[in-house]
Amino acid sequence: MDHFLYRNGILHAEDVALPDIAAQVGTPVYVYSRATLTRHFRLFDQALAGMDHLVCYAMKAASNQALLAVLAREGAGMDVVSGGEYARARAAGVPGERIVFSGVGKTESEMRMALMGGIRQFNVESEPEMALLNAVALSLGVVAPITIRVNPDVDAKTHAKIATGKSENKFGIPIARARQVYAEAARLRGLDVVGIDVHIGSQLTDLAPFRMAYRKVAELTETLRADGHNIRRLDLGGGLGIPYTRGNEPPPLPVDWGQVIRDEVGHLGCQIEIEPGRLIVGNAGLLLSQVIYIKEGEGRHFLILDAAMNDLIRPAMYDAHHDIVPVVESGLGTPEVPMDVVGPVCESGDTFARGRMLPPMASGDLVAFRSAGAYGAVMASEYNSRPLVPEVLVDGDQFAVIRARPTFDEMINRDTIPGWV
Repeated sequence: MDHFLYRNGILHAEDVALPDIAAQVGTPVYVYSRATLTRHFRLFDQALAGMDHLVCYAMKAASNQALLAVLAREGAGMDVVSGGEYARARAAGVPGERIVFSGVGKTESEMRMALMGGIRQFNVESEPEMALLNAVALSLGVVAPITIRVNPDVDAKTHAKIATGKSENKFGIPIARARQVYAEAARLRGLDVVGIDVHIGSQLTDLAPFRMAYRKVAELTETLRADGHNIRRLDLGGGLGIPYTRGNEPPPLPVDWGQVIRDEVGHLGCQIEIEPGRLIVGNAGLLLSQVIYIKEGEGRHFLILDAAMNDLIRPAMYDAHHDIVPVVESGLGTPEVPMDVVGPVCESGDTFARGRMLPPMASGDLVAFRSAGAYGAVMASEYNSRPLVPEVLVDGDQFAVIRARPTFDEMINRDTIPGWV
């Protein structure tokens, strides 16, 4: 469920008509619903009710300060994968004890930043990382809390570019070597091994891979405890998918995922962490765009928009689908025609959809890309020297620009011409 609904034939974000945002802010622009964002977070929190748990939002999905602040006020933790994300989380008011640091390439400076600023745990991905973190912690006179990310070799049956739990993926250590690596970690004085971490991929629409992975984690927990390790925390990752296409069978709900967690690891008495991102923010945002031209090609109709692949890269990068809808509804019975929906960037890959059935449209009409809140604005760029897409947050009948569109001068003035040129 989201809070983007038609009223009197006009698409609204909560109580704000989208044409009003377009008129004041311009297009393209990302629009988020606070009501949807908080509702989705609460669904995950409720899914683990009665268990000792923390919902850590995977902020790589969308990291605007306003969105993070909304979630922080809901009690969310944060899952970060860079020093910049750590700094963003702290700036949004998230205390260090609610931040977990993931990622395969943590640097010494990032480790130092988190240890000095406060951290709940590092999710360690390799033995070299473990050795470096130990050295950094000892140099600061502190002990770093860690989980070790294990790769369970479970096929999440998702897109190859977002699968993370198979043996050929770069993430974690092979689960078969876990006992050896945990024994090594226990010998390092700068580390405190608090638990196990696992994450098998993103946009999962089947609970069976989760169940398989968590069953392996439960067995590993018992084994490591028998070896003398105090395993008291399980970071079970995220990855639950969202419905990108309306009308299709919806993915499992957070409560269903929560039941799998209860079934497979609930008996272990561990604190549970989960790291949802896409399902919290994905349907809480859309991309609003305007039609520039309707172009007739050789047997094709092109709908040319002012949004481009630099604003929303997912279709070009992942062949991802987003429902594209007119902001002003067409009348009942209006025939639809197949359209290739494209942007103005000089790349054939700047194509959002081919042969998409849409009602007749004209220059100046507004369209919305649904389910664009996750991996949308956060992956945007200024390719072709197009200004970075702005973002807007709606709360009831009010809205605010939470990231402004830069001017051409602001873009250009970031560059410096050396005096010897």
